[in-house]
Amino acid sequence: MGVTKNALEELLERAGGCAVIDGGFATQLEALGADINDPLWSALCLISNPDLIKKVHMQYLEAGANVLITSSYQATIPGFLSKGLSIDEGEQLLQRSVKLAIEARDNFWTLLQKCPKHGYNRALVAASLGSYGAYLADGSEYSGLYEPDIVLDKLKDFHRQRLQVLANAGPDLLAFEAIPNKLEAQAIVDLLDEQKVDIPSWICFSSIDGNHIPSGDSFKECLEILNNCETISAVGVNCTSPHFIDKLIYEFKKFTKKPIVVYPNSGEIWDGRAKKWMPSECFGDASFEELALTWRESGANLIGGCCRTTPNTIQVISKALKQKRQYVPATMDFN
Repeated sequence: MGVTKNALEELLERAGGCAVIDGGFATQLEALGADINDPLWSALCLISNPDLIKKVHMQYLEAGANVLITSSYQATIPGFLSKGLSIDEGEQLLQRSVKLAIEARDNFWTLLQKCPKHGYNRALVAASLGSYGAYLADGSEYSGLYEPDIVLDKLKDFHRQRLQVLANAGPDLLAFEAIPNKLEAQAIVDLLDEQKVDIPSWICFSSIDGNHIPSGDSFKECLEILNNCETISAVGVNCTSPHFIDKLIYEFKKFTKKPIVVYPNSGEIWDGRAKKWMPSECFGDASFEELALTWRESGANLIGGCCRTTPNTIQVISKALKQKRQYVPATMDFN
């Protein structure tokens, strides 16, 4: 009897070894007119404009994304409580983030049946879980330097309820994003084991120098924690400059056999305290065609975009990877 593949392994097999993740979610919400200058950030739209969330998901599906990441990155029970909502209402909003992505995915898949030779894979929904620093919205997600009293058990307590609610909402994957220190990675692994979570998950770190995660911990140390957790099906980096991605892929390959996930930002630098993007050497959408192919050759298995990338970026990545497989999908017409 063969070994049963999980949803992520099946997707990678269908996609020829490299699948496409969506792009900057908050970026596209703002492009469509959303005002999310708030500690809840993109999760604010779960309260104020859920239809817009669904629209962004559809735009990324049309661009060729094989994985949709939910709008729950900065959605937490404490964050919703600070808005005057109840615990039950907060849990319902977390569930809504998964429901909206699933509905978009299923609606898009139904539309695809009008064109049998569409060349798309049925997308997976990844429930996003940001770091403790993301909840604080004070820039510490980019430094990994939490208060001295933030110990392992406190981080586990922070993640526990949200993990339970999102896992029970029916996503295909769990995506722990932009984790800034080794301690939080250990807390997540401990919780996944403790809760006996059977949903394939990935943990992505961020990096501001291409050598370490923001706290200064080495990738080697972090990957040693993740390698022994069977629930962690993939590892990688997100919200990191494209400058560093190729180097980081090689670094990861030295220390893990798990599939590698990369979805960098545009190359601009986020000032977490000033709440604005600082100019840097930005990579236009066209640049991501060559970059995606380079990252694929280097060993990346899931490629997408993070802050300041758009559906156009994902379309470029998707097209490049499909051409690499010497297959171009049929022209779509959903009217």
